[in-house]
Amino acid sequence: MQETSPNGGQGREGMAMPTDIAEQWLNRRGVTLDSIADIVYQLQAPYNASLTLEACLESVRTVIRKREVQYTLITGIALDELAEQKRLPEPLQAIMEADESLYGVDETLAMGITNVYGMIGLTSFGYLDKAKIGVIRELNDNREQVHVFLDDIIAGLAAAASARIAHRNRDARSYDAADDAS
Repeated sequence: MQETSPNGGQGREGMAMPTDIAEQWLNRRGVTLDSIADIVYQLQAPYNASLTLEACLESVRTVIRKREVQYTLITGIALDELAEQKRLPEPLQAIMEADESLYGVDETLAMGITNVYGMIGLTSFGYLDKAKIGVIRELNDNREQVHVFLDDIIAGLAAAASARIAHRNRDARSYDAADDAS
């Protein structure tokens, strides 16, 4: 007989959350898994001639299945939404509304996603945080909604999915060779 606990009867393992819940949270903020897969493709295509968007999408799905990734995602989105509703205590509300560049908690939370995939994930996250490509730029530039956490979480998801592909591709061109070709 399984022991019940305050976390929904799940014992020490925590609450299992279906992947579609995380995807629903993304969708309601205007983000699709396809838009994240597009970023993954842009990151990895120079190093993997046989890469497909479908493989990138599957890598995104694999990363988002991880419970700690889902928890990071819903935590960040919830904080963004609470800031939009002006329900955060000061000075956090003002920090979130201004998207203070020195806040850093958003990047710290998102980097937790990339840590599973080593230095490739971390360096890809740093690149995406600066370059802000695809849906990351759209979120960052959207002044109608607060996306302090979500733009970084998407960068973390894309970086992790990209690193996952890089680690699995034994035939990948080296970064030096890809840079020399451009």
